[in-house]
Amino acid sequence: MTRALDFELVEDAAKATEHYVRAVNAGDVDAVARFYTEDAIAVRDGEPLSGQALRAHLVEFIGKRPSMTATAKHIYEAGDATLLVTEWTVDLPGESGETEHFEGLGLDVLRRGEDNKWRYAVDDPESENR
Repeated sequence: MTRALDFELVEDAAKATEHYVRAVNAGDVDAVARFYTEDAIAVRDGEPLSGQALRAHLVEFIGKRPSMTATAKHIYEAGDATLLVTEWTVDLPGESGETEHFEGLGLDVLRRGEDNKWRYAVDDPESENR
């Protein structure tokens, strides 16, 4: 059973990815949205999304009930900013019952908020494809 504490914002940048993945796998759009700064940009299919467009994407993506894994391979912290290099996989249930598998290497920039918690300012899961 997943508890809300399993995907709370964290003060340790190294744990941010783990908590984000738990929120995605729990299907909790609001929890996932909390992992982003107010002015965050998420790159999807080469296009930057922010604000309501980002929220709409999260609703659609989480609604597909993805199963996600991710591991931060490199963490570069500089003051209130952190660069994460992350290997990830996502399995999505297909319309005809098969599972669609996706994987990649992403670059994420996190910012530390006034509450000392880390949030995604830039989320680019497909950086190696460009």
